[in-house]
Amino acid sequence: MKHAYVFPGQGSQFPGMGKNLYDTNEKAKELFERANEILGFRISDIMFSGTEEDLKQTKVTQPAVFLHAVIAFLCTEHGQPDMVAGHSLGEFSALVANGTLSFEEALKLVAIRANAMQKACELQPSTMAAILALDDAKVEEICAAVTAETGEVVVAANYNCPGQLVISGTVKGVEIACERMKAAGAKRALVLPVGGAFHSPLMAPAKEELKAAIETATFNTPSCPVYQNVVAKAVTNPAEIKQNLIDQLTGAVRWTQSVQAMVADGAGEFTEVGPGKVLQGLVQKIHKDAVVNGIENK
Repeated sequence: MKHAYVFPGQGSQFPGMGKNLYDTNEKAKELFERANEILGFRISDIMFSGTEEDLKQTKVTQPAVFLHAVIAFLCTEHGQPDMVAGHSLGEFSALVANGTLSFEEALKLVAIRANAMQKACELQPSTMAAILALDDAKVEEICAAVTAETGEVVVAANYNCPGQLVISGTVKGVEIACERMKAAGAKRALVLPVGGAFHSPLMAPAKEELKAAIETATFNTPSCPVYQNVVAKAVTNPAEIKQNLIDQLTGAVRWTQSVQAMVADGAGEFTEVGPGKVLQGLVQKIHKDAVVNGIENK
């Protein structure tokens, strides 16, 4: 039975995150202080003492979730992963875990990504919505129809688990799509409290900025495969990993399909590393026989 390590994305942050690591592990403390230097502000203070509101800013959230996950991975005892994956932002954490990126290189890319996405969010009012208990194909069909008929952008963005899909697009496009989803039988179509249309074509300006940074970064040959969001299959070629990471900003997070691919390739145990337990719940819904656990999720 193979052991997969998975890393959460934006939305799993909480006040006080990482403080236990900082207080009890000397190596973790050094990494947090190194991160403060790289970022040019004391993100550790915001993580340990900031409010939920402080942590919600994309430029803070993304590096905070990344740091909690990566430092937990680097500073706690665990087995070696046979495969890794990350949900959206979590893909950067996964790439540190399998040696593709160094801690410093990944943190710099995450900071660039967060700031670029923040700017893209400010260019046009946009949002996301969770669609529950509606077939994936039906969600995709409705999104395509709304875009074709109204010119508003709306796409399937996060395939989280069977019966839970997040759509993304302009505020008007998402609102129209939500009404149609409910009419088509969705149990819920809930607009989320996010300030932008992540994983949609509206992230194109951020994609260009991130692309420039990724193309000059050093990507090493990984120690094990990463199952990337946009292709939902094992990848080991550094050039492919780079391209998939760039495409992820405007492409869908195929989490359901990624977990299914890991299971098909022998994964039976999944360890979520970082804040929260969201991925443990999703993995269990995708593959009920999986053994799931977590590291530093409190």
